[in-house]
Amino acid sequence: MKIALMDSGIGLLAAAAAMRRLRPDADLVLSCDPDGMPWGPRTPQDLTGRALAVARAAATHRPDALIVACNTASVHALPALRAALEPAIPVIGTVPAIKPAAAAGGRVAIWATPATTGSPYQRGLIRDFADGARVTEVPCPGLADAVEAGDEAAVVRAVAAAAELTPPDVTDVVLGCTHYELVEAPVRAALDRRTGGGAYVFHGSAEPVAVQALRRLGARPEPGLPHTGSLTVLLSGRPGTLPAPALGYAEGRLLAGPSAGAVVGETVGGSLQG
Repeated sequence: MKIALMDSGIGLLAAAAAMRRLRPDADLVLSCDPDGMPWGPRTPQDLTGRALAVARAAATHRPDALIVACNTASVHALPALRAALEPAIPVIGTVPAIKPAAAAGGRVAIWATPATTGSPYQRGLIRDFADGARVTEVPCPGLADAVEAGDEAAVVRAVAAAAELTPPDVTDVVLGCTHYELVEAPVRAALDRRTGGGAYVFHGSAEPVAVQALRRLGARPEPGLPHTGSLTVLLSGRPGTLPAPALGYAEGRLLAGPSAGAVVGETVGGSLQG
């Protein structure tokens, strides 16, 4: 089984690592766009063009499914990606986990990029799936860029600013950008200070989207299988390797395998997570 994942940068690591844990036998193709990132400031039409190029590069490797491991690309480019690739290659988008977060009717905070916060897309999800819950939208300027660069100090600053905008009685926190799942530890530390260590639940998209991809293929998680899956990395269509900052995260090291340990000390922000 071969699964491709796409994003502008290393935000796809969380979903890729989840897939590796669920199906260690699966070959993974990671297709990102260092030449065109970040995608967030681009127009929808421009972003869609970049996303199509990244998806088509992945498609040349004949994957069984493609995960769009990027909230922004899922918002703007998913219809075009499906029109271009399906039915030959199922395309699975990433949606913030607002519905499960709001199910208990608690106090929900949605951490997202400034462009997504307050957008018609996110407001529509809140309207459709968060009825009965108290929802606070929390913009996180600079956080995705800091994660992408592996800049630990910048991550801590951005996380602290977002935590200050989060209600202290929060019960559920939606990580509405795939990059944010790579820094759950610093996010949790900042929220612990904000809430006094109160009980709250994180809701990410990495494992649910991996499970959904398997479901689309009629497969199921089998984490006990041998670790035989390969890793292919495409950088704006060119064969490459994981960017150095990726190895500063536990997810990147998992994907890179045992050899990653030798170079982790050379990466920026190597202690960000795990």
